[in-house]
This record gives sequence, structure tokens and C-alpha cells, in this order.
Amino acid sequence: MTQAQQQKQANRFLLLYALAAAGGAISYTPFITLLLPVRITAMVGSGDIEWLAYATFFGALASSGGNILFGWLSDKSGVRTPWIVAGLVLSSLLLLSFSLVDDIRLLVLVMIVWQLAVNMMLAPLTAWAGDCVPDVQKGTLGGLLSLSPALGALSAAFVTLPGLAGPDGRLWLVAGLVAAFVLPALLYGRPRPFPDLMDDTGMSRDAGHDERSATSPFTVARMWLARLLIQISEAALFAYLYFWFRTVDPVMTDARVAQIFSVILVVSVPVALTAGRWADRVNRPFLPLPVAAVGAAVGLLLMALSDTLLSAMIGYVVFGVSASVFLAIHGGQTLRVLPRPSNRGRDLGLFNLTNTTPSLVMPWLTLALVPVFGFSGLFFALTICAALAALLLLTLPRPL
Repeated sequence: MTQAQQQKQANRFLLLYALAAAGGAISYTPFITLLLPVRITAMVGSGDIEWLAYATFFGALASSGGNILFGWLSDKSGVRTPWIVAGLVLSSLLLLSFSLVDDIRLLVLVMIVWQLAVNMMLAPLTAWAGDCVPDVQKGTLGGLLSLSPALGALSAAFVTLPGLAGPDGRLWLVAGLVAAFVLPALLYGRPRPFPDLMDDTGMSRDAGHDERSATSPFTVARMWLARLLIQISEAALFAYLYFWFRTVDPVMTDARVAQIFSVILVVSVPVALTAGRWADRVNRPFLPLPVAAVGAAVGLLLMALSDTLLSAMIGYVVFGVSASVFLAIHGGQTLRVLPRPSNRGRDLGLFNLTNTTPSLVMPWLTLALVPVFGFSGLFFALTICAALAALLLLTLPRPL
């Protein structure tokens, strides 16, 4: 048994790291989901949807490339925290600079540069967990990562509270929240060193072409594709959920949809924490993943068959909780399967493509299916995606 398996990382670092990861979510969630659309509408009026599409599309491309680039640079430099600090400072300054932008084309350009700076912080921050958290705690780490989307959504609600701050003041609030969540881990985390987690030699012996190896190319590919399939399902729901609920019940309001979404976020955190800790305790690191993928498939199937608002909400809650747990646990266990610590940041950047690619795939999938088959056709297709994800993960090396 290696040193990394015998010892555990301090709980202090795990908790502070979870807050830092949540700070990463706060760095982009309020701005992209609320503050950016409002700012674009104020600038261009009726052309806001088109320009928002441009900004988010090119921003997603910059995010994808930036995550790989800065993950790779943090690998080559051999340090993570200086990159995290630099990204935190630059992304905060660029976020505040949006208040000075009065031209829509310039806004798109600043959006691209801001996304690069955000990923200068996020890429090494994600890889830092792989450097510091041994395999026996990666389930717990995944459970703690479920805090990120919940706190990201709560931050969006907080900064937009009526009377709290104006449009420019909200940018300052977001920047302050990000610093408050990220800096404690950098200043006070003091993680215990685990040399085995940084040793390419020991890892690479298991990383050949043996499909039974946890770090084989076959395992990595299945983990990547399974996450992509679940992310496609979640991206489709995120964009079109309100419209679907209105087809089930025309009196459905956006406030009620937001309440359902909040319930999912609240429930997902304890479920993910319980599943992650259980996986660590019984040494079944991957088992929660196919279980959660099956849960997502069941939820999507219920949604496809729903003809009442109650059944629709039940289906969405089942899907939402399952998908949230899947993505959180997957984030922790991905660190287990990457074959070489020296390329950890770069490889995590490639996994990050599963987060950005669905935004490019989802509109075409929706346009192809909904006009012909309705939302039920879309949900049946997404059910197949989630079921395929479960099947891919059931073939991972034992023990699951």
C-alpha cells in the first residue's frame, strides 16, 4: 500500500478547497447567467439575444482553450498556486472592467479575455486537488464539490437582491465573493504533501493498454464520454426547462421553476456527500456513478412520459438530483483515472471540454427533435444518452 493510500489529507484542506472550488463557480455563474444578459440588453436592446449568443459562444471557445492551456502551463511550471492567484487577480480586474465597456463588440472581446483569465484560475485550482487528495478521499472530495453549483446559484440570487447594489456594484460584489472563497485555501489550506500523487513512475506502470487498469486509456475514454453524455442532457434541460414546463402547464411561472431548481441544489449536496463518503469507506469508488446515471435516465423517462405538472416536477427532481450527484462524484474520481501527474492540468482541461461542448451540441439536437417529436422526443433521446453513460461506467475496472 502506498503512502497516498495509507494517509489522508487534512479535513481543513478538504473543506477550504471545497470553498475555493465554489469560489470558482461564483466567478462565472452570476455574471454569465444574469449580469451579462442584463448588460447586453441595456446596450443593444432588441438585438440582445443575438449578441448574447455571440458572447457566450466565443466565451465558451476561450474557456475551453484557456482551461487546457493554463492547466498545461501549471504542469510545466510545477506550481499551481501562483497561477491561481494570477487568474484570480486578472479575472477580477477584467470583470470590473465591464462597467467601462460601452461598445458591444468590445464587450465580446473583453468577454473572451475574461474567460481566459477565469480559466487561468480554474485549471490549476482543479489540478491542485489531484496533487493533494489521495484516492481514499476522492469520493469525499467529489461530494464536497457538489457545493460549487449550489453556492454559484446562491451567489447569483444574492448579488441581484433588490436594493443591494446597482449594475456596476454587482460586479464588485461578485469579485469580492470570489476572493473571499478562494483565498482562504491558498493562505490557510497548508495541504500535507503526498509524493506518490506526483510520481509519474508509479502511475505509468498501471497506465498501459490493459483495460483492467484504473488509469488505462479505455477507462479514461469511458469516463470522458459518460460525463459528456450526462452534460448534454443537463445542458438541454438548463436551456429549455422553462419552455417545457409551460407546455405541460401554461400557468407555470419562472419563479416556480427557480424554486424547483433550488430544491434540487439543496437536496443534491447531502446526497453527494453521503455517496462519496460511502464510496471511500467501502472502496467502491466508481459505483455511485452508474447508479446516478441510471437515476438520471429514470428522471428523463418520467419527464418524457409526463402529462401533468406533478409528474413533470417529480421527473425533473429525480433527474436533477441524480445528474448533480453524478457530476460532483465524477469530478473527484476523474483525478483517480488520469495516467500521468505531470500532465494532470492539461488532461483535466481535456475533460473540461465535456462542460463546454454540450453548449455547441445541444441547440442542434433540440432543433432536430422538438419541432418534429415535441419535448417528449428530446427527453427520450436524452434518456438514451444517460443510459449509455451508465453502461459505459458499468464496464469500468473492478472494484466499482
